[in-house]
Amino acid sequence: MIPDRSLEVLRAIVQDYIATKEPVGSKSLVERHSFGVSAATIRNDMAFLEEENLIHAPHTSAGRVPTDKGYRVFVDRLNEVKPLNTAERLAIKSFMTGSADLDETLGRTVRLLSQLTNQVAMVQYPTLGKATVRHIELIPASDTRILMVLITDSGRIQQHVVELGQTIDEGFVGELRARLNTLLTGLALSAVAEKLSGLDKFFEPRFAQQVGSICASLIEQVDANRQEKIILAGAANLARREQDFPGSISPVLEAIEEQVVLLKLISEMQAEQHGVSVRIGRENSFEGLAGASVVVSGYENQGSEIAKLGVIGPTRMDYSSNIASVRAVARYLTKALGN
Repeated sequence: MIPDRSLEVLRAIVQDYIATKEPVGSKSLVERHSFGVSAATIRNDMAFLEEENLIHAPHTSAGRVPTDKGYRVFVDRLNEVKPLNTAERLAIKSFMTGSADLDETLGRTVRLLSQLTNQVAMVQYPTLGKATVRHIELIPASDTRILMVLITDSGRIQQHVVELGQTIDEGFVGELRARLNTLLTGLALSAVAEKLSGLDKFFEPRFAQQVGSICASLIEQVDANRQEKIILAGAANLARREQDFPGSISPVLEAIEEQVVLLKLISEMQAEQHGVSVRIGRENSFEGLAGASVVVSGYENQGSEIAKLGVIGPTRMDYSSNIASVRAVARYLTKALGN
């Protein structure tokens, strides 16, 4: 059990270290904060915190810095996160307005989150394997080409031009469009291939090759995007904070280049306090991120979480602000996908 005043001292140490980048001593704590006790009493509190492995001395100076465990106690006891200011809220709203499709929306989202937090931002694509078909459109693009558009319930739009090698019959195209939507609307993408089997038997033999080409292209689009992926922005922010990482920054850079690592990590992270999940330092299961913190939240479509977004940075990060930004951007993205 950590005494209340010791918790207040820990909170002050974390906040001062985040703000100044300098180890925090008892004298500066007394000067900056109204504890109402002497520096000697604060030193006793700091000694207790050090015994509990919540703070440590990085070198022989009198100052102390938080440990991973100290940051964890600080984050777990955040009574509230720092609210976004008016400029930040307006920036999110304007940045997220006017996106034409999911690719553009997620691209804007990851850049915005990086700018708000000054960390590496990541946004996971909704997995098409978990999505369902909302609509399929077939549009003649030339005498022998069809533009096929696949729209999913997650808002993703896939477009592909199919060369049929024959002059297009618009009556056939209209009939195929109607039958595809009747068969596939609301169907999980993982079941599309099976549902399309034998579709050509509903059409005259002369259209069999065109039906086969269009179905093959549709299946190819689904299969090509069934794998999960993640997009990143703000890697340069890591380089600017290199001094905040113990040893070399290389392991962190290598970790964020491995999409499999990031996807596995965020899949393990479930929302906790304030609607986000936070992994600090060695709480991360991947050695390359042992000197970093990860803040993640999920975003939704039609009331269900479809993927996640978040930031990666040094353990000496402004947790309150970053949690607020990640949570707010996730909510705005959810709203954008619902429109």
